[in-house]
Amino acid sequence: MLSNIALGFSVALSFDGLLYCTIGVLLGTVVGVLPGLGTMATLAILMPITFHIDPTFAVIMLSGIYYGAAYGGSTASILLNLPGTVTSVITTLDGYPMAKNGKAGQALFITAIASFVGSFLGAVLLAVLTVPLATVAMQFGPQDYFMLMAFGLIAASMLSTGQPLKSLIMVFTGMLLGVVGLDLNSGAERFTFGSPDLFDGLSLVAIAMGLFGLPEIITAARGGPEGTVTEEKISLRSMIPSGKDMKASAMPMLRGTGVGAFFGALPGTGGVIATFLSYALEKKISKTPERFGKGAIEGVASPEAANNAAVQTAFIPTMSLGIPGDAVMAIMLGVLMVHGIVPGPAVISENPSLFWGLVASFVVGNVLLVILNIPLVGLWVRLLRVPYHLLFPIMVACVCVGVYSVSNKVMDIYILLVFGLIGLGLKMLRFDGSTLLLGFVLGPMLEEHFRRAMVVTGGEFSSFIERPISAVFGFLTLAMIIWFSTTALLRLTKK
Repeated sequence: MLSNIALGFSVALSFDGLLYCTIGVLLGTVVGVLPGLGTMATLAILMPITFHIDPTFAVIMLSGIYYGAAYGGSTASILLNLPGTVTSVITTLDGYPMAKNGKAGQALFITAIASFVGSFLGAVLLAVLTVPLATVAMQFGPQDYFMLMAFGLIAASMLSTGQPLKSLIMVFTGMLLGVVGLDLNSGAERFTFGSPDLFDGLSLVAIAMGLFGLPEIITAARGGPEGTVTEEKISLRSMIPSGKDMKASAMPMLRGTGVGAFFGALPGTGGVIATFLSYALEKKISKTPERFGKGAIEGVASPEAANNAAVQTAFIPTMSLGIPGDAVMAIMLGVLMVHGIVPGPAVISENPSLFWGLVASFVVGNVLLVILNIPLVGLWVRLLRVPYHLLFPIMVACVCVGVYSVSNKVMDIYILLVFGLIGLGLKMLRFDGSTLLLGFVLGPMLEEHFRRAMVVTGGEFSSFIERPISAVFGFLTLAMIIWFSTTALLRLTKK
């Protein structure tokens, strides 16, 4: 473990490691600060940058963008009363009242400390748990992988924040889109309509940007920020909290980290559910619950720690099993595949510098966030005052250039526009586009393992229930479907 950690820090603290980690957290923070974009839109817009650098530093940079955006979203929540990301919604409840009470600096400081604590402890769990899981996963056969992926997709649908039926529809739609292209086994064209541009399938970047980037930019441009940026001048001295505030925040940070670490590792849950539950927990156990919503510092510390811990532990199933728990992790897997790296337990043994460099970069990146963001609070305040109609065309241009730069195909621009319209429609109909992206990434892998199992067993379906691991995941999947179906029917009968 010590030698692996030393390897990781040698990568993360190298010139390239520090450079790309710094670029990642800065870009993530800047776009995360802008209200209405969100983490998924941030990643979708900035993802093409990572396709032209070494895969190790590409993943480090993309991860920096991920937790940098999560941090930046809290700044907009506290100063503007408008969440920069979905996971920052809870922060507005007590963060903005603190700003109105003249404690904006202290709220931002506690956010930085809670984010660091949650991220650091989450990274420790990632380092400790991922390798044992990957060792077990090395014994998996194609049947086990098929059932595990099916379980992950069903769990993501059932446990998502949207309606389970709508999420299931999105998963299957994503799987159908993943079929487009040349069949790897036979070389037959599938839904390419004779276009050579579709032989390699639909572009993950174009779909991600279309579903998350364009709709969020357009929606924010139409609505515009409704809050008011605090006029309070935030100095470094005003950011230092009192000893009483630090004492009141210590245990909520640890409890929030525990909640976030648990839910971050579960498919389909992640930071959104973790932040809501951690806030509810703090309010429940508080001796003065009436303070919550009026500027309680615990209401900022706990959700921020939970959010950042969930970000780190979401990498555990992704890196050990090759199963993304949410759409962000699906994009991470997509980046690895673009670089020719097969996701799964072999990543850790075959690319140790990538995995351990990533783990070490979490610690380095979160230290950089604290060092960079506390002195730059004034810059973020000025950025929030830039009229959104000036930022809107710049971001749209960056999206189009980014999509084209990946493969230099005009077809990808058309795919971007089509999925931009689809994304707007899904947003209006309240469908969860993130589960569509999960289906798109995991669908081809699901098909590959199914066909491999059929070849190995000579077409025997019974092998899926004869293997213990496969049978267990199959049972869990069936039990989950029955449970949620029964719950939905009971709700309907009560109505």
